[in-house]
Amino acid sequence: MRLRDLKGFGPKSEEILAKVDINSVEEFMVSDPYILYAELKKKVKGTGLNSIYAIIGAQEGLHWQEVSRTRKTEILFRLDDMGLAPK
Repeated sequence: MRLRDLKGFGPKSEEILAKVDINSVEEFMVSDPYILYAELKKKVKGTGLNSIYAIIGAQEGLHWQEVSRTRKTEILFRLDDMGLAPK
């Protein structure tokens, strides 16, 4: 299985994750989604909230929109604690 095979991911997701040295499903699945999002925010221009939803969704086998709809508040609070919530 490749990263592009995970739910909600594709070739572009693989390219983006490679920029933060995530090159396999195994590496991705053991990564903390919030730390990974923080790294992406630093290195990949245009990384937004949909990225954290997609990361969590891919790790849990859910569509990113489902994650956004059901866990947005929880995720925003965590990002706020990390200083990463949108203003």
